[in-house]
Amino acid sequence: MKICFLMYPWERIDPETDSTLRLIHEAASRGLTVAITTPNSLTIRDSVPHAFCNVLKRSDKVPTSSVSFYNKAQFKRSKLPLAGFDAIIMRANPPLDTIALNFLDSVRNDTFIFNDIDGLRVANNKLYPASFSGEASRFIPTTHVSKSREYLEQVLAESATEKMIMKPLNGFGGEGVIVVEKSARQSFRSLLDFYIGGNANGNGNYVILQEYVEGAEKGDVRILMLNGEPIGAMRRVPSENDIRSNIHAGGQEVKHQLNKEEKELCKAIGPKLVRDGLYFVGLDVINGKLIEVNVLSPGGIVRINRLNRVKLQTQVLDFISNVVAARELVVQRKNAFRKAIEDAESI
Repeated sequence: MKICFLMYPWERIDPETDSTLRLIHEAASRGLTVAITTPNSLTIRDSVPHAFCNVLKRSDKVPTSSVSFYNKAQFKRSKLPLAGFDAIIMRANPPLDTIALNFLDSVRNDTFIFNDIDGLRVANNKLYPASFSGEASRFIPTTHVSKSREYLEQVLAESATEKMIMKPLNGFGGEGVIVVEKSARQSFRSLLDFYIGGNANGNGNYVILQEYVEGAEKGDVRILMLNGEPIGAMRRVPSENDIRSNIHAGGQEVKHQLNKEEKELCKAIGPKLVRDGLYFVGLDVINGKLIEVNVLSPGGIVRINRLNRVKLQTQVLDFISNVVAARELVVQRKNAFRKAIEDAESI
């Protein structure tokens, strides 16, 4: 199997904690052909989408340690047709590069793209949880999104709770997440001016004002979902005097077993994730409420592995391998049927 990782540059990897490196290491350990590229390396030649790739050189013995593997990895630079890969694994960091998705549109029937292009388009924003309906909707906190200062001030004033969460629509990694309180409404307009920016003509950034979920100060739960099912979780505890639980924002991870409500949440939203082609995602959950769905390059594999003595990357690669094998079987059957018809025609 030939796999291309469309990701951030190799030199930006933190080998101690990087989830993508674990997937690459697992693929290399299986003897698969592994290529690495970035959105900036995509190109078209003679109307055929290509990428300037770093192809991992094969080794007689792949190091068992991901850190050693990273340090010893050697690559060969090549320009390769994207349609030649069996799978393209999307692991680029936010924000979403829509131009990169446009390159992939023309090869989506030739290669398995993980996660699906259309799924990334619809889900790579903080509005995606609002699309869940029916049973799943009870797990979604009340959310308001606007760039109208007057409307957001009204929302805060009419809130049934003393506190709300405010964050930029396009932020990631806990960037810009703050708690606002009714008692501090005098400074709220100043905060909105900063977050929204723009001018009186309606320009500026969208802001999310969200129901404050009790227990947020104790941290959140990161759940990794594969093909609509939870495969691992951890609790992220914020650092002192910080509401954000994100590891990059100073949070710490602790072992966690999903409770009944969290399992019900996963069961309720799993089918929609699969329908949208979102096969591997990270859910951020606080007290049974779905706060965010991370679809571009969800992390947590290394920390969940360490806390539970598992290797989640093996499950992810098993899934990709099974999908590729199933697609190949369909092609083989189709070719066999076409051959039978051609043979009958020549009789």
